[in-house]
Amino acid sequence: MIEKTISLGSIDPLEFYGVNNKKLEVLRELFPKLNIVARGDKIIVNGENGLLELFEKKIDLLIQHFDKYNVLTLSNLKRIVLEGSPELESLDNPENIILFGNNGKIIRARTHNQKVLVDSSAKNDMVFAFGPAGSGKTYTAIALAVKALRNGEVKKIILSRPAVEAGESLGFLPGDLKEKIDPYLQPLYDALSDMIPPKKLAEYFHSEIIQIAPLAYMRGRTLNHAFVILDEAQNTTTKQLKMFLTRMGTNGKFMITGDISQIDLPKKQSSGMVQASRILKNIEGIGMVYFDNRDIIRHRLVKEIVSAYEKDEEKRIEKENKKSETKEQ
Repeated sequence: MIEKTISLGSIDPLEFYGVNNKKLEVLRELFPKLNIVARGDKIIVNGENGLLELFEKKIDLLIQHFDKYNVLTLSNLKRIVLEGSPELESLDNPENIILFGNNGKIIRARTHNQKVLVDSSAKNDMVFAFGPAGSGKTYTAIALAVKALRNGEVKKIILSRPAVEAGESLGFLPGDLKEKIDPYLQPLYDALSDMIPPKKLAEYFHSEIIQIAPLAYMRGRTLNHAFVILDEAQNTTTKQLKMFLTRMGTNGKFMITGDISQIDLPKKQSSGMVQASRILKNIEGIGMVYFDNRDIIRHRLVKEIVSAYEKDEEKRIEKENKKSETKEQ
């Protein structure tokens, strides 16, 4: 009798073994001649050498399946062990799928411009995504970053936002600068939590494979082998955005997202993202993607609210133009 120990890596044992060890029991039924014991993230198995090698190959396929789809159902476990295929039988519009999130959630490009963003990211090392709230710019960008990390295209993900107050005050919040800025970064945490299992995400943060930092922390860094996302970039000044863009290092992938209709900078300061859209648009290797109200995928009311504010702003500008014309006459 030979004994082998197989590690599940960063997979949560509860996800792999199932509630009340249901999936583990199925494994035991499928390999009745082996003695299979689970101890945390390790599987200890005893039996004949040839059968052990087969078991190890099947566990490797199960781990591959989980790493790709973030889910392992009983039916998939049986199919993989019996048939040896780690792929799902069929997928709806597989060409639009970016990756599989937690519990096998399919994360795909859901609108035309989200697909344009995916395609632009494949062709360019730096991409700007402009568009209204709720259009999926940031979520799609983070999905692309997680996919690149899983595929080994980059070694780390860095997510950042400028620390600009939207009518609120950071000064009296407790903690250091990072703790003060964390509420601004919550949408980035939420997106990551959709795509990476909690245990693996915690490991990524601990090992700094995924880093979330205020824009101010970027100065002086050279970001090699990294997928870097700057969110809410409409709230960067010209100097800040130039500083950020010039951090790009070897094998770097940069994505800059923002809504230039929601600039929270003081009136005397101009948005670096607005300027970048004008002066960088013709540089090869830099993509520009423009989202609109048709891409809004939140609650139906969000689309209506954005449209209402846009119409009101158009009326305000029209009134100001008429006043200017009257004064000139």
